[in-house]
Amino acid sequence: THYDAGDQVIVFPCGEFIICPFVCYDLRFPEIWRLGARQGAEVFVDIANWPSIRVDHWVTLLRARAIENLAYVIGVNRCGKDPKIEYPGRTMVVDPHGEIIADAGEEEGVLEAEIHREQVADWRAKFPALQDMRPEFLG
Repeated sequence: THYDAGDQVIVFPCGEFIICPFVCYDLRFPEIWRLGARQGAEVFVDIANWPSIRVDHWVTLLRARAIENLAYVIGVNRCGKDPKIEYPGRTMVVDPHGEIIADAGEEEGVLEAEIHREQVADWRAKFPALQDMRPEFLG
């Protein structure tokens, strides 16, 4: 199976939030997440097949993307095994401060968390780092 890389970062409204979706490997490229933030993203969603061997990377990178973009990050990861790879689950919701506010653990299930648009707006007003973005370095 072969997949082509996307050629743009998109955002869309969902309820009261502006959402920016990504897939698994995108988590390793903070510059594309910043493009989503520049477009007004308040919640980033990353759908993944992240393997157990790198679960610490999964958690750390989700938290980092939330911190650097002052936004919620929802990481949805596979759990279980296939013939060659084990997957840890760890679907989670991270708040704009990088705190994990919900973690589904290793089992299949449903995860719920309350997120508040005001928290994103308040933190961005108190700590306006996104206003100091340097677009000339984005290429």
